[in-house]
Amino acid sequence: MEKVDEFDLIIFDRYKRRGILPNHYFDNIARYVRDGGALLVASGADFAGAESLYRSPLREILPVAPTAQVIEEGFHPRVSEIGHRHPVTAALEDHAPRPTAEDGTPGWGRWFRMVDVTLEDEAGEAVMEGPEGRPLLVLGREGEGRVALLASDHAWLWSRGYEGGGPQLELLRRLAHWLMQEPELEEEVLRGTGEDGEVSISRRTLGDSVPPVIATSPSGAMSEVTLIEVAPGLWEGRIDEAENGVWRLENGDEEAVAVVGPSAPREFENPVSTGELLAPLAEATRGGVRRIEDGLPEVRLVREGRVAAGRGWIGLADREAFQLRDIRQVDLAPGWLTLILVAGLAFAAWRVEGR
Repeated sequence: MEKVDEFDLIIFDRYKRRGILPNHYFDNIARYVRDGGALLVASGADFAGAESLYRSPLREILPVAPTAQVIEEGFHPRVSEIGHRHPVTAALEDHAPRPTAEDGTPGWGRWFRMVDVTLEDEAGEAVMEGPEGRPLLVLGREGEGRVALLASDHAWLWSRGYEGGGPQLELLRRLAHWLMQEPELEEEVLRGTGEDGEVSISRRTLGDSVPPVIATSPSGAMSEVTLIEVAPGLWEGRIDEAENGVWRLENGDEEAVAVVGPSAPREFENPVSTGELLAPLAEATRGGVRRIEDGLPEVRLVREGRVAAGRGWIGLADREAFQLRDIRQVDLAPGWLTLILVAGLAFAAWRVEGR
């Protein structure tokens, strides 16, 4: 109750209600997720029964509902169509021990049990599927936080190498980092990178298409950059011979910046603080160089050409470098009104003194 907001991630692994945690604990977890927390539910057969977590206040934030059916048959987990575009499962087959077969069978081992669940309305995306396209791994957002539900307790078969195993570690790593809002795993993001006089633009999205990127150059000129899909859910574009400076990129609700310039600008060649570079100029103008760490010096005005530095002080040359361009005089009030005000004040002062 007191420490839950300090957690990075809460995991329920094949958990079922045994009357140990009261309902207000689950209410607090739901509040924690809505405020930006992360929840992972790795469900087993108990999720389909009367002691399921779905029968607790957590049902308000879970993206699925159990149908009370448990499927016990061999099946290959498959990445769904939207899962190929989602960063949690994108290119997950590349980490399989074997390449994908010609018939589309993934190159990893089978699982043998999953809970049949149905997606709540617009509550999440099923990025992995079981037999007959049933949701297997569902990712959802609730308030400022995130929720994930794995509808099987057989992921451990991959780590044991059954039928060659599978990328369990990679999947769980991505899943945990996405839940904790790792920027590299955002499914809707726009990025820009400036390098060698060019701006590289990448856009990740779950949509089937993206509009052109509106690019604003450092000088204020605007242009459109058409993106090309290089992988499912990943679009890229490029601006050649880009102007040096900060480029601003916009694509729908997403914004990003890219900085174009030399890889080693002069101000970063030697960032160590030193007064040696300005010492010749200071001596030629009868000035001096002082370090602030030795104490702030007193600032004095001196005549031009005189010594402008001494012990504990520095001078600013009074060059009288100013120009008087115009003088205007404006009456605050007409003369008759001023006379009335003066007379009134004099009379008021006489009355006060007379009392």
